[in-house]
Parts: sequence; structure tokens; C-alpha cells
Amino acid sequence: MTTTVMLAGVGGQGTILAADVLAKVASAAGFDVKLSEVHGMAQRGGSVDTTVRFGDVVHSPLTDLGFADHLVAFELIEAARTLRYVRPGGRLLVNTRTIDPLPVLIGAVPSPEGLEGQLQNEGAIFLDAEELACEAGSPKSANVVLLGALSTGLEFAEELWIKVITARVPAHTVEVNLRAFRLGRKACIEGECML
Repeated sequence: MTTTVMLAGVGGQGTILAADVLAKVASAAGFDVKLSEVHGMAQRGGSVDTTVRFGDVVHSPLTDLGFADHLVAFELIEAARTLRYVRPGGRLLVNTRTIDPLPVLIGAVPSPEGLEGQLQNEGAIFLDAEELACEAGSPKSANVVLLGALSTGLEFAEELWIKVITARVPAHTVEVNLRAFRLGRKACIEGECML
């Protein structure tokens, strides 16, 4: 059986690093892993979608609409945009932040409204990753907060996550990132993730 995790955000949010950590954790656990990245003007705040698939044998890094087991959305608009990839009964983990795209910023279109309600109707689990990242010591660690929350829905040992994060992030950020991971994990284990 193959597990599919999709991570959706915008450039600069750390989706690619988060996907790389997840892929390395799955690989270290002995699974075949495939990873795919789609960058849409990532350096200018464009969409960045990354899919990590792992299992005994994985034939493709891509997923079809309605097949992702987990969607980790780094902000609300990206959550709404990629929601169609989640399978029925799949897990939808959403950072409560909104980053307006360029057409909204220049006034060409209005900012979307009612996204939280729409996502809540789909069973989304909401998490203020920025707030927890600041608590950990760096707002840049929101991606690792989301990994911590994601980890509660996967069967990898916490120690394996910690080992991979320690090896993958810059040495001077290890402690902050480990705090961020633990805070994200704790938020979901203790039910602070908002349903």
C-alpha cells in the first residue's frame, strides 16, 4: 500500500524542505519513496506543490485528484486550491495563515472569503503554525511545526523525525526546529489543533 502526502504552499514557506524531511524519514524507515515538486514562480510567492509518496513499491511520484491521504496546506488559499486532491476520509491539515496572491495585492480581484468555513466543512484540522514557530524561536520554522502536526498521523517514530531534522536543517537552527517540531506534534496530540 502506498501513502500519499501532498504539501501545498507558496514560495518562501519551506514546503520543499518539509517534503525533503518527510521523504528522508520515510526512506530511513525502509520504504520506497518518490517525491515530486511543482514550482509556480516560487520566488515571487507563487504556488509550490510537493508530493511525497511512500510504500513497499512506489511506481510514480504523482497523484491524481482525490487520492492524497494527507494534505498539508501552508496557508488557506492553497488549502482551498488543492483540496480536490484529498481522498474521501483523507486528512487535511491547514495553517491558519492567508497569503494573498499577486492579483489580490494589485486589486485585480477581491480576496477570497469564507475559506475557513469551506475547509472546516471538509473536516480540516487548523493550526496556527506561525504562532507556534514564534514560540519555538523563529517564525521561519512554521514548516517544521506543520511537520510535527503531520507526524501524529503517520506511523514513524518520533526519534526518526528528530534524527532527520537534525541532519537536514542548518546546524545553527537545529534547536529551534526541534522545538518547532515538538510544538506542532504536541498541539495535535493534546487536541489543540482546531477542528
